[in-house]
Amino acid sequence: MPALEQLDADFEKAWQDTAFRTEFNDLLREYVGRPNPLTEAKRLSEDTGLHVTIKREDLNHTGAHKINNALGQALLAVRMGKKRIIAETGAGQHGVATATVCALLGLECEVYMGEEDIERQMLNVFRMKLLGAKVNPVSSGTKTLKDALNEAMRDWVTNVDSTHYIIGTAAGPHPYPYMVREFQRVIGDEARAQYFERYALTPDAVIACVGGGSNAIGFFAGFYGDDSTRMVGVEAGGRGLTSGAHAAPLTAGSPGVLHGSYSYLMQDDDGQVIGTHSVSAGLDYPGVGAEHSYLKDLGRAEYVAVTDEEALDALQWVAHREGLICALETAHAFAALKIPGLFKPGERVIVNMSGRGDKDMVTVAGLLKL
Repeated sequence: MPALEQLDADFEKAWQDTAFRTEFNDLLREYVGRPNPLTEAKRLSEDTGLHVTIKREDLNHTGAHKINNALGQALLAVRMGKKRIIAETGAGQHGVATATVCALLGLECEVYMGEEDIERQMLNVFRMKLLGAKVNPVSSGTKTLKDALNEAMRDWVTNVDSTHYIIGTAAGPHPYPYMVREFQRVIGDEARAQYFERYALTPDAVIACVGGGSNAIGFFAGFYGDDSTRMVGVEAGGRGLTSGAHAAPLTAGSPGVLHGSYSYLMQDDDGQVIGTHSVSAGLDYPGVGAEHSYLKDLGRAEYVAVTDEEALDALQWVAHREGLICALETAHAFAALKIPGLFKPGERVIVNMSGRGDKDMVTVAGLLKL
């Protein structure tokens, strides 16, 4: 708790500091490449009877939304005098983003990653090592994101005087979900401004995939004041919600405690975390950010799940029809466009393309055998 309380105080001071915000925004523009565009998806619109646009986080440096938060937290670490950075990663995009900003700012970097995720994301593992990061395999538990987060948290509380832990998702204990939302809300703020400038109105719905929930919470935050805009989060339905092999706590879980927060969780009757499954390493997490749980309970956001098979179909659909190869995580969001009855004909929707699909091509090639 003392470490979290100090981090909370340091973040609040930094976030109110004009010089800190200016440095962050300058690097988002000059290093990350923001603002990224809003692309009208005419052929997806033809196929669905909707008006579809896509927020292009895949065009950020390192290929995903993760660098927005990694950059903000790394700048905060420098301000706090911390020279060593640790992170957890599932799909590897947060690990790559963290290794990237550590190289930029001259910080030592170690990344914890489950052995199963290392196996299916070897490209990102190599990228992290090339950038100078040490990658620590995690062999405990399910050998995925949950277990990587466990190990990183143990490291942080042991070495807190010298180390800052950059959590990559909107889960975990306060102030992490709040910090991540604030660093990621550039997605939603940009998308709303771009949409209004182009169409002189706000969308009927915004759609994002949800694992821990960082891209979705940043995207949704830009539309909190627009009561007429639905917010749709899409979880990993794995092999189906009745199979038990999925990662959809908001859709099929119950309230519980994991990694320092109370939110929806995949657990048994005794409150023990149960195993998850998703074709997407970045969605393979048994919990979710508490703010998503709050939005669900308020009825302000709605959450659905799509299966591995539906996500793979959507990945091919978007590639064939729009010439965009999205990450497996984002493919879940695109798959929601085809859920019967979820949207009315003619509705105007924005899909957040949280990342590009390079990292997943070996996995997808093995599954599709094209």
